[in-house]
Amino acid sequence: MVHANAKLAPAGRLEPARCVAEQGWPLRRAAERFQVSVTTAKRWADRYRQLGPAGMADRSSRPHHHPARTPRRTERRIGKLRVTARLGPARIAARLGLPASTVHRVLTRHHCPPLTHLDQTTGRPIRRTARRYEHDAPGDLIHIDIKKLGNIPDGGGHKVHGRAAGRRNSQRTDTGARRSGGKPLLGYGYLHTAIDDHSRLAYTQILPDETHQSAVAFWQRAHAYFTNAGITVRRVPTDNGPCHRSHAWRDILAHAGIAHKRTRPHRPQTNGKVERFHRTLLQEWAYAHPYTSETQRRAALDPWLHTYNHHRAHTALGGHPPASRATNLSGSTPSGATAGLRFPADGPRCVGACPHGWRC
Repeated sequence: MVHANAKLAPAGRLEPARCVAEQGWPLRRAAERFQVSVTTAKRWADRYRQLGPAGMADRSSRPHHHPARTPRRTERRIGKLRVTARLGPARIAARLGLPASTVHRVLTRHHCPPLTHLDQTTGRPIRRTARRYEHDAPGDLIHIDIKKLGNIPDGGGHKVHGRAAGRRNSQRTDTGARRSGGKPLLGYGYLHTAIDDHSRLAYTQILPDETHQSAVAFWQRAHAYFTNAGITVRRVPTDNGPCHRSHAWRDILAHAGIAHKRTRPHRPQTNGKVERFHRTLLQEWAYAHPYTSETQRRAALDPWLHTYNHHRAHTALGGHPPASRATNLSGSTPSGATAGLRFPADGPRCVGACPHGWRC
């Protein structure tokens, strides 16, 4: 960028423009005197007559018309998904059938800040998080965590009836339960989740409690699921909850030759991938629709989990779903070295027929 007093900067253009416009110099004489072409001298003189000294500033070379520009209706759809669902370019592109680069240009043109700078709930700017890490192979690290989730009363809660009616519904249910001397009828469900660090392949179940018996039984089913997917589990990090400190938990991992790691107190970032998965789970499943009962919401979990593992574009995996990195789910390799695998060219596949109607 030139300085303001350079010979051919705005101040330098002003001199031949004034000579032609105010003093009546011929264009050829002004061009020869200031060592520019006749066309350039005429352009500066015309701008001076129209706009005065302000016309000497540089103008944008951007064209006035863009015949190939993304239609406004598509741009509005991109903006709506960005605002309502807090999705990035890759996820929006997968939903709308557009190139991720096109979505990124639209978001940039409308000055949308990166998702990493925003809180997913409020949309307000937050400080940057630590750099993402990733283990080299599936099974090197299987993150495990438990999320407590309130049940939905029959007929729907505040998402269906509004805050006041939903609160009355919950209070009536709890009061009736207390009068009968039992536990509240609503209660809680506990999301037990295991997610692979490398592939982000997830296994989740809703159990009635978080005791060590439930945790051990869940791990047996999760271990079988990952083994079926061709993943050999080597290490399992958990928090310091009572069920993960029990002898039964220690023994079942030791019997399988799996190292158990514990996070430091008050450091949920150590188990960050499963924490982030739970946030996605709540946003896209638990609170995505106004369910009218807990049964209805739980029935939607397995289809959503299948979509997440087999079809949902994951930004950390280059727009591919977690199944693309699992040996027995991707259909891409017979070996166990699955790092860097890519889907088949015609899209993701499920083992056998897709149970939820996808073209797999």
